Amino acid sequence: MSFLEEIQRRRTFGIISHPDAGKTTLTEKLLLFGGAIQEAGAVKNNKIKKTATSDFMEIERQRGISVATSVLAFIYKDKKINILDTPGHKDFAEDTFRTLTAVDSVIVVIDVAKGVEPQTEKLVEVCRMRSIPMLVFINKLDREGKDAFDLLDEVEQKLGLHVTPMSFPIGMGYDFQGIYNIWEKKLNLFSEKSKTSITESIEFTDVSNPELEKAIGEKAANTLREELHLIEEVYPPFSREEYLRGDLQPVFFGSALNNFGVKELLDAFIEIAPSPQPKKSEERLVDSKEEKMTGFVFKIHANMDPKHRDRLAFVKIVSGVFKRNSPYLHVRHGKNLKFSSPNAFFAEKKEIVEESYAGDIVGLHDTGNFKIGDTLTEGEVLNFKGIPSFSPEHFRYVNNADPMKAKQLFKGLDQLMDEGVAQLFTIEMNGRKVVGTVGALQYEVIQYRLEHEYGAKCTYEPLQVHKACWVEATNPKNEEYKEFLRVKQRYLAKDKQGQLVFLTDSEFTIQMTLSKYPTVKLHFTSEFK
Repeated sequence: MSFLEEIQRRRTFGIISHPDAGKTTLTEKLLLFGGAIQEAGAVKNNKIKKTATSDFMEIERQRGISVATSVLAFIYKDKKINILDTPGHKDFAEDTFRTLTAVDSVIVVIDVAKGVEPQTEKLVEVCRMRSIPMLVFINKLDREGKDAFDLLDEVEQKLGLHVTPMSFPIGMGYDFQGIYNIWEKKLNLFSEKSKTSITESIEFTDVSNPELEKAIGEKAANTLREELHLIEEVYPPFSREEYLRGDLQPVFFGSALNNFGVKELLDAFIEIAPSPQPKKSEERLVDSKEEKMTGFVFKIHANMDPKHRDRLAFVKIVSGVFKRNSPYLHVRHGKNLKFSSPNAFFAEKKEIVEESYAGDIVGLHDTGNFKIGDTLTEGEVLNFKGIPSFSPEHFRYVNNADPMKAKQLFKGLDQLMDEGVAQLFTIEMNGRKVVGTVGALQYEVIQYRLEHEYGAKCTYEPLQVHKACWVEATNPKNEEYKEFLRVKQRYLAKDKQGQLVFLTDSEFTIQMTLSKYPTVKLHFTSEFK
């Protein structure tokens, strides 16, 4: 297969949603249809002791939630599909925001009963800002939920999307009979005995055909005809160009737990979803079809295998072919590195790959060379943008609970911060360490991982901070800036990159500081250069 054909057959996408909308279950079922796994593990179901394939951190197994993005790959109908399953929990939103820099399209999962939830709104906003093509999957139709048209309205109003249904449910909850696939003009029905298998797919190019009554009954047939007529009147026809521009979002209905509507989603997805897209760097736009390899680190994960103290840097290949044992320039360090065992992923199964193409995700063993946002190229100096640090919401001093293990504690903190689990600030005045997180649950994750992966223990102390603001001085030598440093020295810290950060106690302080020191700029993300 030629280089261009290899790139064209790749589909790299992320799955995003509010916690509990069924995102991890959908990921499992996609793998199941792709033949990558033989049985799915229900994340929450204790009857099945097998946990979900994509949740491989010990703390995820205990909590039944995904706290780190998983990378999974499989082949389906000769297309190479790379899935990034992201954490839904808001405390791990930053990991999800970073993952969205590595995908070419997104599937948004919505719970039929709960509708659009706050976390979904935030994530969709990020996708809209980046014009990422989105496809919506309304899940859990085997349960009672909101009316399909009401849900479509809610998606349009709350998420600001422009939708067109590609499939439509016949009934819901107890009355759920199946799904009419508008995209393929087919009817998929549940089997009579159990609501977990599909008896047949019947083609209906014309829904006025009286055979429809025989299949689903007179009442359901009449309702379906009315609804399909309404869809034709109200919603625009599907246009792939508009979808790829991020102006139109196709909607599918189904029940991931019961394998319903998942195959329709996957079949349509591989047809319409984009192959690897060009990506902006600070220097120029990099096209995926360029022959020279470029890629960037969007995630670092320590101790994926507790038996081996390994750190893996996840690299999204933007262009060209990544080859094992070839030298690549680490742009930030300005030195060439070779990788003897680059990994491709299938959940916990890792395999060494000889070649990876644009669109693929590669795991590189890391001894501490990488941090999030680093670029690898064949010699060209490029820096890919779009992986900022956001101001944390929670701040606590971190104290060493075991003086004999100070070295392990600092090593553990250092590596966890490189992964982007949280942010570490060092107070300028006294050198005390402050951990900032997006959500309180991350403190538990840090404590747990420090103890189980590094043998170190820590305690926390509360700290009243409203926001971390990155400081930019328009003229670092002027007296005003020097006065700012002197007056605010108790609240100044350095982040892990050595950038100056002002830890403010209120919105009022921010406003007062800006009016008193006009030449000082304060930023809520670290990416302002």
